[in-house]
Amino acid sequence: MARPPLTVRDLRLHWPAAERRLKREGELVVTRDGEPVAKLIVYRAEKVARPKWSAQRHLEWLSRAWKTDHDGPSTDELLKQDRDE
Repeated sequence: MARPPLTVRDLRLHWPAAERRLKREGELVVTRDGEPVAKLIVYRAEKVARPKWSAQRHLEWLSRAWKTDHDGPSTDELLKQDRDE
């Protein structure tokens, strides 16, 4: 037998009980002034496979990210020029 829907107030004031009920039933209908306004469902996060962190790969990434390919003056040189003027 399905239990009656929860009101917005019930949800706000009695969240721990609502959460237990949600886990048990899988979904809850929330009402305001007797009219359904929302349906809560159990959230199941997708497991994302992430590669294990590697110091070597990180160093390779850093060397690519901080690579300086420009022919212009360095920041230190520009600062020195500004201070000399």
